[in-house]
Amino acid sequence: MVPLSFAGHDFLALPEAALYWPAQRALLVADLHFEKASWFARFGQFLPPHDSQATLDMIEVLVRRTGARAVWSLGDSFHDADGAARLDRATRHRLEALTGTLDWMWITGNHDVAMAETPGGRRVAEAEVAGILLRHEAEPDERRPEISGHFHPKLRVTLRGRHVSRRCFVGSESKLILPALGALTGGLDAGHGEIRRAVGPGAAALVPVSDRLLRFPLT
Repeated sequence: MVPLSFAGHDFLALPEAALYWPAQRALLVADLHFEKASWFARFGQFLPPHDSQATLDMIEVLVRRTGARAVWSLGDSFHDADGAARLDRATRHRLEALTGTLDWMWITGNHDVAMAETPGGRRVAEAEVAGILLRHEAEPDERRPEISGHFHPKLRVTLRGRHVSRRCFVGSESKLILPALGALTGGLDAGHGEIRRAVGPGAAALVPVSDRLLRFPLT
């Protein structure tokens, strides 16, 4: 975990694609896409069916590591409106145990907007905490500080002739976009025009490593 300052608040960026807010004791995650593999299976494309378990494994690890008392999921927590209904019994019980003991907030995303219910927790369209908006997709015209997901940003660079791709945060003075945490989620190049349009001037890809936060300006 490495320090990351945003909008006058101190956070810790985790290399595993999550953000911890010590003052709120909250773990922020985005784009979990639970049950993505089972969605593809319905259309004849069979992927390893363990994505939900793997994603939940990671969340449990991060909750223990940070001591979080809250988990705030910034949208597209499930891959589709029926995703929660397809959870196997063991995974559902694990998820319900977490949502029952933590302040768990599901922010609605474009993939899960039509969900009828969630396995515990509370569901909101967006939230505001300590002057920072939490929503799924960044709004370019929003002037208030904003943390969001949606774009699954990845930094792609060439180092010594090798092509390297890594999940990253993308930030500017008033926007911070989280990488996707889901085990089967892909990624959009951090320098893509849609990401730069959403974040605005001064955008940079932020990559937490073991002891520091690497910053790559997106020009």
